[in-house]
Amino acid sequence: MSLETVLDRGFAPLAEVVAAGRIPGGVLGVVDAAGARAVRAVGKAQTVPIERAMTAQTWFDLASLTKVLFTTPRILALAEEGKIDLDAPLTTAIPDFAQYNPDNWQRKVTFRQCLGHQTPFPGVFPLYTYGTDPNLLRHFVLQHAWSAGPAVYSDINFILLGIALERLGGKGIREMDPGPGFAWSADPSLAAATETDPWRGRVLVGEVHDENCAALAGAGHAGLFGTVSAVLDFAQRVLSEETEAVRLMRTPLSGRRTHGWERPYEGWSGGEHCSPETIGHTGFTGTGLWIDFSRGRAWTLLTNRVHPSRHFDSGIFVLRRAVGDAINRAEG
Repeated sequence: MSLETVLDRGFAPLAEVVAAGRIPGGVLGVVDAAGARAVRAVGKAQTVPIERAMTAQTWFDLASLTKVLFTTPRILALAEEGKIDLDAPLTTAIPDFAQYNPDNWQRKVTFRQCLGHQTPFPGVFPLYTYGTDPNLLRHFVLQHAWSAGPAVYSDINFILLGIALERLGGKGIREMDPGPGFAWSADPSLAAATETDPWRGRVLVGEVHDENCAALAGAGHAGLFGTVSAVLDFAQRVLSEETEAVRLMRTPLSGRRTHGWERPYEGWSGGEHCSPETIGHTGFTGTGLWIDFSRGRAWTLLTNRVHPSRHFDSGIFVLRRAVGDAINRAEG
């Protein structure tokens, strides 16, 4: 069955949600390990204060896809090069982490635990409300007396991994190469708008939506921009490479997670019909990428579901699953 046919079936739920006015617009792309691909766009890239059409060339704020498109590959590459030990504590790269309490649990947290969200850090925390000095906020993260809770998906894990990359690389994340086809911002005339942000007092277009990433002036958990083409290029490389980093991306760390990525579980974002050999991740702005190694195929759904506000039931969770199920039922 052709990728165009697969795309047709996956695109139908997206088109329906856009037609219903629940999401302004989106782009769906499918790629196989050989590089064959199919892409289609629908709706609007922006609706306020101006209207612009969504196209296959639209740039998206990829939000938490940054975790798997940027931070995870770089941490795993450093491990493969022998520059870090995934089971060593972060203090091997950040010796001043929780420096006032040598016995603090934070000083025992490892790179692997952060990759798999197996730490006691809180799920969310409004760092940006503590100031906008990026250096001060980094040290707030490092010295704050975090309360230990149950292991949950936490941006703090990847903010810390980002700080480790900065320490090891000797430069800020926004000074680092974001990777082929990616960037740390986008031309507003070419980008999908995100939220009318009450904190910054404007519609965000081409600048990072995530408040903590904005206040940190670059972080490991969010901030990457790219087009559907860049995301599919990344997915195709992962499908076609047999490296230690890719092996670890596929290696389970828990019932729901691998190194950086999610794996299939009941109710997950990739739907019920992907193979067990699938990894995926989503982003708050309405983005997502799923890579099915068994089928040798990946798909990405990129939307601006938070435009003009996150405080609206866009149906993104149901949509992601519907698209994944339609794509993976396409063979019969």
